[in-house]
Amino acid sequence: MTNKTTLLAATATVLVLSGSVFAQGAPAGAADHGTHHGAATTPSERASPPSEAAPTASDPPSVAPAPATGEQPAINHGEMQMQGGSPPPDARDPHAYSDGFVRGSGKYSLEPGLRLRLGDEHRYSALLVNRLERSYGEDDNATAVDAQAWFGTSYDRLVVKAEGERSRGELEHARTELLWGHALAAYWDAQLGIRYDSGEGPNREWLAVGIQGLAPYWFELDAAAYLGAGGRTALRFEAEYELLITQRLILQPRIELNAYGKSDPDRGIGSGLSDVAAGLRLRYEITRQFAPYIGVEWVSRYGETKDLLREAGGRGSDTRLVAGVRFWF
Repeated sequence: MTNKTTLLAATATVLVLSGSVFAQGAPAGAADHGTHHGAATTPSERASPPSEAAPTASDPPSVAPAPATGEQPAINHGEMQMQGGSPPPDARDPHAYSDGFVRGSGKYSLEPGLRLRLGDEHRYSALLVNRLERSYGEDDNATAVDAQAWFGTSYDRLVVKAEGERSRGELEHARTELLWGHALAAYWDAQLGIRYDSGEGPNREWLAVGIQGLAPYWFELDAAAYLGAGGRTALRFEAEYELLITQRLILQPRIELNAYGKSDPDRGIGSGLSDVAAGLRLRYEITRQFAPYIGVEWVSRYGETKDLLREAGGRGSDTRLVAGVRFWF
């Protein structure tokens, strides 16, 4: 009996010691298991974290209080650090960053008095022979040429235009123009000068004013008005378009018309719309500067010009096969 009593007392002592050890090792934020299985505890029985001490009136505030109105305080720009100071002495010197090379001496020196020129100050020249062809018509064959040359700057240039046709060993008609061209816009030039007509009949001189350029959708236009002696007037209009079948095979439609204000029977010209020429040429550019072509052209006369041509034994209209070359340099 005594042994049993001693064993029970020892067991109770061990249980009491174990409970106190677990109670001391439990964290403050441990979950409250007192509510499990419906067991409820009061707030006073639950452990609460220690509260921070309230600041006293003598402690300085860590953040400045906001104004009572809710607006931000005004910024004092006078207290800001601004960039400033004098620029370096070589800030505007073009030779300061040339790695020691200057224009007047050294490896890249230029002749005395010679200055660099911009692109629009250079003078350029070009010659374009748009048509040099042989035509085969119902009545006769002919050789025709249509060329243009110019020399000058990008804004002002001297322009020479020449167009003519030779048949049966004689010059039927020729038109030569000497013009001053001035750039009005990126793709348009105004032209002013003189025109000289030769061939069958007396020669004629004209004052010329016109415009030439590239219209939207890549139409090349050339239009001019002329004033001659005795009150003669004339209009000429030409349009071309290049349709690229490939990078080298190009189809070129072309139309040209001429009109006159007064009749000139000595040259076979009547008043009003005189003639219209419409053609279609297919060229192959062996190089960009040289291209042979073949095509067809239809020419028709109108009004008094048609009547004068019929009186001379000619035809009012004609369809021709053409073959020629186009080149420029």
